[in-house]
Amino acid sequence: MNLKQKIKDIIFLALKELSIEFDKERIVVEIPKKRENGDFSSNIAMQLAKLLHDNPVSIAKNLVEAIKKNKEIEKIDIAGPGFINIYLNDKYVFSGIKNVINKNEDYGKSEIGNKKKIDIEFVSANPTGILHLGTARGAAYGSNLANVLTFAGYDVTKEYYINDAGNQINNLGISVKERYKGLCGLQENMPEDGYYGKEIIDIAKFIKDNHGKDKLETNLEYFKKVAVDYLLNIIKTDLSNFGVEFDVWTSEKDIRAKGRIEQSLKILDEKDLIYKKDNAVFLKTTVYGDDKDRVLIKSDGSYTYLVPDIAYHLDKFDRGFDELVDVFGADHHSYVSRLKASIEALGYDKDKLEVRLLQMVRLLKGGNIVKMSKRIGDNITISELVDEIGKDSARYFFATRSLDGQMDFDINLAVKKSNDNPFFYVGYAHARICSILKEAMQNNIDINTNVKDIMDADSKALLLKVYEFIDVVETSAIKKEPYLITNYVYDLACLFHNYYGKHRILTDDRSLSSQRLGLIKTVQITIKNALRLIGVAAPDKM
Repeated sequence: MNLKQKIKDIIFLALKELSIEFDKERIVVEIPKKRENGDFSSNIAMQLAKLLHDNPVSIAKNLVEAIKKNKEIEKIDIAGPGFINIYLNDKYVFSGIKNVINKNEDYGKSEIGNKKKIDIEFVSANPTGILHLGTARGAAYGSNLANVLTFAGYDVTKEYYINDAGNQINNLGISVKERYKGLCGLQENMPEDGYYGKEIIDIAKFIKDNHGKDKLETNLEYFKKVAVDYLLNIIKTDLSNFGVEFDVWTSEKDIRAKGRIEQSLKILDEKDLIYKKDNAVFLKTTVYGDDKDRVLIKSDGSYTYLVPDIAYHLDKFDRGFDELVDVFGADHHSYVSRLKASIEALGYDKDKLEVRLLQMVRLLKGGNIVKMSKRIGDNITISELVDEIGKDSARYFFATRSLDGQMDFDINLAVKKSNDNPFFYVGYAHARICSILKEAMQNNIDINTNVKDIMDADSKALLLKVYEFIDVVETSAIKKEPYLITNYVYDLACLFHNYYGKHRILTDDRSLSSQRLGLIKTVQITIKNALRLIGVAAPDKM
């Protein structure tokens, strides 16, 4: 049960009883940091003070009289300048254990998304090299966000945009061709802005092993296609091993081939939003809030990056999505305004596009920063990371921070098997419960959901934390912040470990034991479901 929403409903009904008009969604209900301040607290009286021209304490007194009529409420009091502290009835709280266990892997699911169609485009790294650590962070975020939104009732599509056209792909093809020439005994002439990673040599060797010197006179398109296919296959494999799968892979070449660029330029031209200047073609993005108009077609006749991106987003909107989420690198910050302006110029609501900017990751190992550069080939790849610390540990650590800030990824901590490692700590909580449940089954002690003997403060606090999961899922979905799930499951694990240290689960009292089993079963289910949302498997033993 979503108890926070339940309290909001109770307060809202109390307001109606007092003939006070107030938007239910604006009612603030919080979980106090100190247990003695109630199970829930609201500052609704202070929110109403200005509206009702009355002091908060007076308003709170009237509200308390209306709220305390509810049978779910055990006690209610007023604190400080008008906070309303609410204590729930123990019997009501513990009655929800059965519901959690019955829902099992569906516990925490929500319907707030109402099947709204959302496209999440993430990773979308140019197929010019192997995916590195920074890309892994975006991959984890996009995958986790898709999991959370789906769990919250949205219709989600995960999409990868393959930039398989343009100047970078030309440089890729040239780099491979030059390496191939070198393998064939000819002089290499590597471009200054080419790609120097080991994988480029591997592709050239692949061509040499299969065709000898027969491809020396072959045009650049051949080398571009072989390179893109080769690298894209590695990218797909690495992502799959990282637990990231996509529903749609969209090719820039296909977007161009379908005439989407010409279609989008025609729309903009018919709206009188493009003009020529200095032999270049500009889009009037300033009309839509951009700081300056943007070049679409350069004086040499080539497209800027913006043109295929406009065509691509037109294609996405035409597929019927209600909302688009793009996950970009932090270096795309200045690009967001022009992209949103372009979408508005096409006739779509720019607010239907949300761009999340991915800040950089610093990899620490032995206290030293490991430097990365895709172009010179000195990088830490996703596959190397997974090989060293495991997929689950990597996914967990990437899910501990919001994308808004830079992240230090400490490899030594990630592999540490102690409580200092949050991944280990949370996993150990789940494994410990599994061990207890297994021992109980071996001793024929059943799980009892009809709790009556363990209604102590610690058990109640643990169960209230379990119930918090539903609200955390919804908040995480609305804010598009999967790290809230990770923070929550860590706090739940902490609470469980503390509970386990104070209360024996299996004792000679079989009735009491079976009731405690019901309680910790809800914790096990919740930890497993929470970890699943961030792409992590909950361990049964450690």
